[in-house]
Amino acid sequence: MATTSGANNGTVADPAHDRKALSVLIVSTLAFTVCFMVWMMFGVIGVPIKKALNLNATEFGLLTAMPVLSGSLIRVPLGIWTDKFGGRIVFFSLMLACVGPIWLMSYATAYWHFLVIGLFVGLAGGSFSVGTPYVARWFPKKRQGFAMGVFGAGNSGAAVNKFVAPGLVVAFGWTMVPHVYAAVLLGTAVLFWFFTYSDESHKVASQASFSSQLKALKDPKVLKYCQYYSIVFGGYVALSLWMVQYYVGEYGLDIRVAALLAACFSLPGGVLRAIGGWMSDKHGAHNVTWWVLWVSWICLFLLSYPQTDFTIQTVTGLKTFHIGLNVYTFTALMFTLGIAFAFGKASVFKYISDDYGQNIGTISGIVGLAGGMGGFVLPIMFGGLMDLTGVRSSAFMLMYGVVWVSLIWMYWTEVRRTELMGRNALASPISQSFGR
Repeated sequence: MATTSGANNGTVADPAHDRKALSVLIVSTLAFTVCFMVWMMFGVIGVPIKKALNLNATEFGLLTAMPVLSGSLIRVPLGIWTDKFGGRIVFFSLMLACVGPIWLMSYATAYWHFLVIGLFVGLAGGSFSVGTPYVARWFPKKRQGFAMGVFGAGNSGAAVNKFVAPGLVVAFGWTMVPHVYAAVLLGTAVLFWFFTYSDESHKVASQASFSSQLKALKDPKVLKYCQYYSIVFGGYVALSLWMVQYYVGEYGLDIRVAALLAACFSLPGGVLRAIGGWMSDKHGAHNVTWWVLWVSWICLFLLSYPQTDFTIQTVTGLKTFHIGLNVYTFTALMFTLGIAFAFGKASVFKYISDDYGQNIGTISGIVGLAGGMGGFVLPIMFGGLMDLTGVRSSAFMLMYGVVWVSLIWMYWTEVRRTELMGRNALASPISQSFGR
């Protein structure tokens, strides 16, 4: 298809193609928002389920993490199928496949029921690895960062879940949430089919197997991007699932108020991803990611400090002091962290579009898998640390350590290497002049 190919290369202006690209971007972003809302469902309904089943923090972490596990593991094959068969049919089929399990969730009564059905509901989380290459290939390279950022803003489905689900839980009970979400997803799938398009030139002819595609993990750059994404996306998912019960337990808030404040992290963490994509196009993926990690490091350092009372001996006797974050300061820090994660999610995928433009589906699937696995492992570790230490802020201590690893890795593989290359470039003309 000559006009499409030309548009993707930025050499031919085609109004018809541009209209299709815009429609694909808007409707795909809506579909991803709904899928992400479904994926984060346990972040709200998990609170009454935890109370009804008398779960400890580790069991609650596993409950919320099960959909994240399946949604992560399916990302690589979905990315491969998108390359081979096209994003439209894969995205549509994925949404239809999730409707039934979501509806059945309301009939679960035992803990293992929720774990098993959660695995099937979690397939909706794999939609990111379908939509990213599907949307990106409709746009020229210089605009792919922004396009993927707009699509990635569908992460705000985590915030939508916090706006919608608490009201349903209070008014009708938690079982109403799966019914409503199943109906919404079915309607979105129909809308998606009628307002998106296919382009044969976007398919990648490949006979590679699943195992051969995973060989990309031998590439040090892919491993590095996986590490970055495990914090900016995995951390975002984990905290989106964890924050409602954190507010309820730490500050004694009602579930509706807790969900509203938790949305102060989830909403900017999703919506502002588009701005992160634009900034990555303009300033480069490295510069944006570098500052994202430093801002995250500072926020997590402050969030890690537990509520503390200590007593000291003074000349007038004993005095007790309290150090800890009140709910307003805590929420402000979470809001800042959400913005940083939003920019970071976009910048990591700008790395991918720059370095692996002909293989976006597979590489984005692998990196998305790593990020999703971070979102699976972290809530379980949050719960385990809380059961072990009794300190809720231990979740932020863990994430602080993960960010440290990312900063050190980036410094030695990018920042330090760039400095050395710059020095060598300056030294080279001098050496040549002495040689002459």
